[in-house]
Amino acid sequence: MVDTMALMLPFGRASRTTRTAEHLVALPADDEVLLDAPDDRLGPALVAAGSGAYGPAAALLAHTRQQAQWEYRDRYTLHLAAFARSRTEWLESWYAAAPQDPDALLIRAQLAVDHAWRSPARAEVLRGVSPLITAAARADDRDPVPWRIALDHARGSRAGHTYFGELWEAALRRAPRHYGCHVAALRYLASSWHGSHRECLDFADRAAQDAPADSLVQALPTRAVLAYLDDDCGPGVPRERLETAADRAVTLSARFPAADLWPAAIRNKLTYVLVRLGRWEDALEQLRLIGPYATSFPWSRLSEDPLDRFLKMREEVRRRTATDAEGSTRGEHPRSGRGGRVHSGDH
Repeated sequence: MVDTMALMLPFGRASRTTRTAEHLVALPADDEVLLDAPDDRLGPALVAAGSGAYGPAAALLAHTRQQAQWEYRDRYTLHLAAFARSRTEWLESWYAAAPQDPDALLIRAQLAVDHAWRSPARAEVLRGVSPLITAAARADDRDPVPWRIALDHARGSRAGHTYFGELWEAALRRAPRHYGCHVAALRYLASSWHGSHRECLDFADRAAQDAPADSLVQALPTRAVLAYLDDDCGPGVPRERLETAADRAVTLSARFPAADLWPAAIRNKLTYVLVRLGRWEDALEQLRLIGPYATSFPWSRLSEDPLDRFLKMREEVRRRTATDAEGSTRGEHPRSGRGGRVHSGDH
C-alpha cells in the first residue's frame, strides 16, 4: 500500500508562490497543464475514433509497424485501447472489416487484458484472453508489443517463472531494447518477488548498463526505485543505489528537449522519485523540463485526481526550493539538492 505522507503533509499548507521561486524557474500556469495529452499523430486518430471512424487509427498503427517504431506503437496501443474501453464502436467496425489486420488484433488483445485486469476474477478471466494475444503475435512476427502484452498477462495470471522466461526471451529476440517489455518484465518480477527490491533493481541496473545512453531503458532503475519507495516490504536498499538510479534518469532526461511530450512519462516518474528522495532542486529542474505535460502515473497512486496532485506537488517543490534560496541569501547553508537517508516511515 502506498504511504503518501511524505507527499501529502506539505500539501495541507496554504499555497503560495514566492518571487524567489518564480525567479528560479518559470513554470506553465496551472490552467495550461495538460494530463495525458496525445501527440500530434495520436490526437487526430482519437478524434476520428470518437466519431466512429477507425481509418486514422489504422493508418497510424500500420505506419508504426511498417517503420518498426515499436516504442511509439506500444504507447499508441495503450492509449487507443484505453479509449476503446468507453467507445468501442470504431474498433468493432475495424475488426469486422479486417479481422486479420495485425493492428486491430493488437488493440483487441490490449483491450481484453485491460478489461480482465479490472475483474475480481482476474486470473481466471485472463486465461480466456490468451488466444487473442496469440493471434496478435502471429499477425506480425517482428512486433514486440504483443509480447509486452503477454508479459502483463503472465503477471496477472500468476504464471510461473519458466513460462515467463520463455515470453521474455521471445520479446528480447524481437526488440532487445524495448522499454515497454522491460517495464512489463520488471513489474512481473516485482509481483512474484514481492519485497525483493534489490533483485528487481539488479535486473533494472543490468538492463540499463547494457542499453545505449539514449535508450528509455536508462530510466528502468528509477521505475524500480519508485516501486521500492512505495512498498514497506522487504529489506532496505542503500540510499546510494537509489541516488544512482535517479542520476541515471536525470542524465537521460537531459538528452531530450524541454517541454517535449515524448519523455513526459519518464520525467513525471523521475520527479516523483526525486521528491520522495528530498532532492527539491533536481525535482524543480524536471518540472521545468516537463513543462505542461503531466501524466496520470504516478500521481494517480496518491489521488483520484492525478492532475490536482501533480499541481500541488509542483507548488510544494517551488516552495521548498524558494525556502532554500532565501536561506542562502541570508548566509545560511542551503539544503543539498539530495535529501537525507530515506527511513522506513518514508515509504
